[in-house]
Amino acid sequence: MHIVCADGCYPAKSRKAHDCSGNLTMKTYTAKPADVEKQWVLIDAEGLVVGRLAALIATRLRGKHKPSFTPNVDCGDHVVVVNADKIAMTGNKKTDKTYYRHTGYPGGIKSTTAGEILSGKYPERVLLKAVERMLPSGPLGRKQFSNLRVYASAEHPHEAQAPVALDVAGLNSKNKRSA
Repeated sequence: MHIVCADGCYPAKSRKAHDCSGNLTMKTYTAKPADVEKQWVLIDAEGLVVGRLAALIATRLRGKHKPSFTPNVDCGDHVVVVNADKIAMTGNKKTDKTYYRHTGYPGGIKSTTAGEILSGKYPERVLLKAVERMLPSGPLGRKQFSNLRVYASAEHPHEAQAPVALDVAGLNSKNKRSA
């Protein structure tokens, strides 16, 4: 069986795209940085599970939710997260999950639990670390991470950008915990 294209030519028994001279053409779209349209998204993190929220934010920052996703281009959105101090952790993670840092001196490893960070001065760092570790390491990952703004309270200074509210709790019933 021969396939006839719209121009009346007979490609070599292939259903792939061609330019009627027998050559196959590529149809893969690659976004350029000038073609990317970035949006502003607002997420209220009150009662949301940390890991599920971080995975959704990382997807938005990378741009993988868009059909024009290109891995080597920053095509993600700007994400603003409010009420980061009211996030939920499942199981015993508030007491068992440990964050480590090092002072740079011998024997200078320090550890804090997730509960201590959430009740401390900068509770948004739990969510920031979760998202940072889900993004690729390198110059592009650092650029994408800079499009994230996390605030512990309900106020944020990005009203002029008119961020679109995203209902994360409505996407899946497992995304929100009541207590």
